[in-house]
Amino acid sequence: MKRMAWVAAAVATVAVGIGGASVIGADGQSDERGSSKPCSEATVGGDYGIQIQGTRPAPGGLTEAVIGIVFRTYDGKGNFSQVSNLKGSITGTNPDSVSGGTYEVNADCTGIIRAQPLPGIVIEERMVIVEDGREIRAAVMTPTPVVITSVHQRIHRR
Repeated sequence: MKRMAWVAAAVATVAVGIGGASVIGADGQSDERGSSKPCSEATVGGDYGIQIQGTRPAPGGLTEAVIGIVFRTYDGKGNFSQVSNLKGSITGTNPDSVSGGTYEVNADCTGIIRAQPLPGIVIEERMVIVEDGREIRAAVMTPTPVVITSVHQRIHRR
């Protein structure tokens, strides 16, 4: 047991001495911890495909499951537009709904998204930007009865 600990310490020392402090993740891929640059609104400029799922209020005081896909374009300056296709387990489908909103990004790659699907209705999400803006993970914070999470993936145009 002591030999294995000694060998692991020796390998780590050699790796740091030769190639710097690169971290290897569980999947064997190099990790960029500590080498990331600050995020801004421009980090997420462009088109994203989004998948959502969760629950929301439905007519009659009921709660329904909801799923959906969204095509969202962030302008890199704090505004976005989107086309969403949602399906509620009670209310049914709402295809090709056009809306927009605003977003703020902090230097630590967290932020706030404020979507306005209808006049007077604002949905606030908290987000974390990962993989240098290639992906965003978000969760609805308000209104409180809406419990929806989403994964945004950057769309690469050819």
